[in-house]
Amino acid sequence: MNRSNPAEVLRDSVDARRKAEDLLRGLLEAKSQTESFLAEGGREDPVKSLTGRSAIDNAINSTKRMIDTLDRAIEQVRRELDQDDWVEIGDAVEAR
Repeated sequence: MNRSNPAEVLRDSVDARRKAEDLLRGLLEAKSQTESFLAEGGREDPVKSLTGRSAIDNAINSTKRMIDTLDRAIEQVRRELDQDDWVEIGDAVEAR
């Protein structure tokens, strides 16, 4: 894989962002389910009671930061693309 190819970097970054969004959705669902389960049992998250944040909260925040970082990287690469790169991206999208 040629990492110096801006079109390829853009495609890889967009794919990584989609995966991060899927992960975030899963984490948010897991948090909701876990909180419901703990509430039904009258229990509290032990990590959250000690630190103020659950492990899932930390994972959610980390994933959000990753998405923000990917958004910035995607925007930077988009600004650096020339016309030939955009043609290559279009060809790759049509081939998928």
